[in-house]
Amino acid sequence: MRKWLILFPCITFMILLKGQLATGRTDCSIPVPELFQQISPSVVYITAVTIDPFALISRVRISIGSGFIIHKDGLILTNSHVVFRGQAIMVTLENDMVYEARILGADPILDLAVIRISAPKELPVLHLGNSDTLQVGEEVIAIGNPAGLEQTLTRGVISGINRILPTSPMSLTLPLIQTDAAINPGNSGGPLVNRCGDVIGIMTSILVETENIGFAIPINITRDVLSQLINHGRVIRPWLGIHGKLIESKKLRTIFNFPLVDGFLVETVEPGSPAENAGIQAGGLSVAIGTIEFLFGGDIITAINGKQLNDPDSFMDFIQSLKVGDNLNMKINRSGKSRELELKLLERPILPGDLPSPCDERMISPLIWGFR
Repeated sequence: MRKWLILFPCITFMILLKGQLATGRTDCSIPVPELFQQISPSVVYITAVTIDPFALISRVRISIGSGFIIHKDGLILTNSHVVFRGQAIMVTLENDMVYEARILGADPILDLAVIRISAPKELPVLHLGNSDTLQVGEEVIAIGNPAGLEQTLTRGVISGINRILPTSPMSLTLPLIQTDAAINPGNSGGPLVNRCGDVIGIMTSILVETENIGFAIPINITRDVLSQLINHGRVIRPWLGIHGKLIESKKLRTIFNFPLVDGFLVETVEPGSPAENAGIQAGGLSVAIGTIEFLFGGDIITAINGKQLNDPDSFMDFIQSLKVGDNLNMKINRSGKSRELELKLLERPILPGDLPSPCDERMISPLIWGFR
């Protein structure tokens, strides 16, 4: 049985930032030292000071990270976890000039942020490539500021594509690039580039207690949301507020020998969400089948607006078509009885689970470095 773990729904709209980003190059044979000389002026060093007004001790956290310039007027792309809620953000260019930055937009779910500095002259920009054409084994280089060591280059290959991290809140819809290029705390937000010098990913996390297993956000995911981050300051996505799995009842019936129906098994419901307000019920019985954990006892959504939820591909196509303001008529199965519910999708807010926490970092570690 295929596992489907969903933040339902958390959809990224595809709106491109047109006419502003540099196009890619075609010379892919220049030596790495020369490529570094071309790329490094566009890679920046970011420090962010965050103050927690509710803490009694360790109220100040200083994070360092990386970023890269995507527009000559001072637009810089980085990770959200580097700058989100930062009270003071400073950007150091390769020439050691330091500028104060302001956040234009940040999205903790995708771990993306756009910041801006006001520089007295046009800035060198990096070219954005096409992450959809990547192949395992393709050579890549990473440039950033690991542990504060500015303008550090590491080299490796793409070790895997479409990596789904089970601890990520966007795990189903955020396939990451895996690389063995050494990345460490401080590399966050830095570019992963191919031998053509085009950015194909943004370094974001490492798998702790391993060696050379790092992950980058595919640049095409970034392209899809740049306009929203710049124009709205956030990614606008619909909010239903349930988590769970799409189940195939035939396979589970052979294991448990009790009646089930095909559909989306509701395991948890977010407080204050449209789903909670509509009365959708979560599960409470934990059952593990191999490495997959189920929370049974909740509602099973069998259809939405007449669309049967029994096929993974068509299910995802339908979910990605939803938008804020849509009215949903949901057919659910509760304790063997069928009933209908209606609700309206609201805009999804930033939730506590979207932000990095020490618990998250035990398995997947955001590349943050500083005082905690």
